[in-house]
Amino acid sequence: MQIRPCIDIHDGRVKQIVGGSLSDSGAVENFISEKDAAYYAGIYRDMELPGGHVIILNKYGTPEYESSMEMAMKAFSAYPGGMQAGGGITPANAKSFLDAGASAVIVTSYVFRDGKLDMDRLKEMSAAVGRESLVLDMSCRRKAGEEGLYVVTDRWQKYTEEKLSVELLRRLEEYACEYLVHAADVEGKAAGIDEEAVRILGQYEGLPVTYAGGVHEYEDIGKIRALGYERVNVTVGSALSLFGGKLELNKLTALC
Repeated sequence: MQIRPCIDIHDGRVKQIVGGSLSDSGAVENFISEKDAAYYAGIYRDMELPGGHVIILNKYGTPEYESSMEMAMKAFSAYPGGMQAGGGITPANAKSFLDAGASAVIVTSYVFRDGKLDMDRLKEMSAAVGRESLVLDMSCRRKAGEEGLYVVTDRWQKYTEEKLSVELLRRLEEYACEYLVHAADVEGKAAGIDEEAVRILGQYEGLPVTYAGGVHEYEDIGKIRALGYERVNVTVGSALSLFGGKLELNKLTALC
């Protein structure tokens, strides 16, 4: 079990937002930093915390996306080979992130589209960057009146027909090197983890998997350790003192 650091970028600035609130018109913001992405990447580099992710939250193709991408590139320059890149990744632009120093690229919307898993696109993406450089984001939410956690795309606003499950993770592991799962219903709220999501991930034995969402106290690390059978890595965002919260990264690292 490891701490996997994060840097979320929106409108060209490092921020922490409430996950399910993100839309074209804006987002509910928990924290807006006066520091740039290189500052945070430098902290993670100096603490020797690899495998974190830099996520661009703006819609691909917009001017805001371009400014956020410029900010993201500062992180990869500050910590080459230390962080993964996500947000608007396609086979056409993936190489630019890897060349800038990203350790891998993270995709959801490119391979999950029109509510379905597009295997042709997944194979295309995996071939474009190599399995060893592709992380699949299985971020998920609940549907009203239905059981299970559904994979969501387009900044967690569109549901797919795919449910988060051990079977899905096993089916796709030949195309990727790792999985990232944001529990979007609790993401950015610092009000408790999604235990069902962690329990599913803990039942999977295969590729490395990182859970993100809702950690708000040190005891949550113990819950993730137990429910995830010490196999599930964890990302902490809004609750970190680095982002205006109360939890110290040094202590979280020690607990993991």
